[in-house]
Amino acid sequence: MTSAPTPSQPQQLVRVWDLPTRLFHWALAASVVGLVATAKVGGNAMVWHFRLGYVVLALLAFRLVWGLVGGRWSRFGAFLYSPGRLLRYLRGAGTPEDAVGHSPLGALSVFGLLAVLLAQVATGLLSDDEIAFAGPLTRFVSNAVVGNATAYHKDLGQFLVLGLVALHVLAIVFYAVARKQRLVPAMWHGHKPAAAGTPAARDDIATRLAALVVGLLCGALAWWVSTLGAPAF
Repeated sequence: MTSAPTPSQPQQLVRVWDLPTRLFHWALAASVVGLVATAKVGGNAMVWHFRLGYVVLALLAFRLVWGLVGGRWSRFGAFLYSPGRLLRYLRGAGTPEDAVGHSPLGALSVFGLLAVLLAQVATGLLSDDEIAFAGPLTRFVSNAVVGNATAYHKDLGQFLVLGLVALHVLAIVFYAVARKQRLVPAMWHGHKPAAAGTPAARDDIATRLAALVVGLLCGALAWWVSTLGAPAF
């Protein structure tokens, strides 16, 4: 989440979120909703649960790469804050740059959610419901590892994902109601008001083609992982 720029500063609209980042965000949100729904329904819906799991694997792999080579404000280096800077932000002494991309507090949410989703996908690949579905990596590890992964995936991991998603949504509502800041539109069109002179994220044809190549490679990786075990589809 981000805070608003200081009102006294000259403002301009800046391209903060490049198109690949925005597509990733909404595709991940839709996939997580689908994963939760199919897990609750169970039965034949688990086929789609596995498919969506591979989609999320591809998306997370893409985000890890894009966090290194993506647009200015999508790179991890743009929101990898020190503890001191986080404390200053919480005390209301943040810098104007904190308001552009992910704020120090919002960065914690992003890293936390990515970490929890990575753990959930990894344990899903190692899980076995002992009925009809088993992750493609179960044959490479011991039964004890499969059991622990399955327990985490079904219980703690699920609640961690739901909890962080709920906190994310509540933060959006809080900023909209208490601070009169609408955070969602920027993730649609990519622009945010920022201090004059704020560098914009590169979002041209070359960048988008590069993102397409990265996305296809990550999709191929997810497909390859899906072929390592018994057919899940």
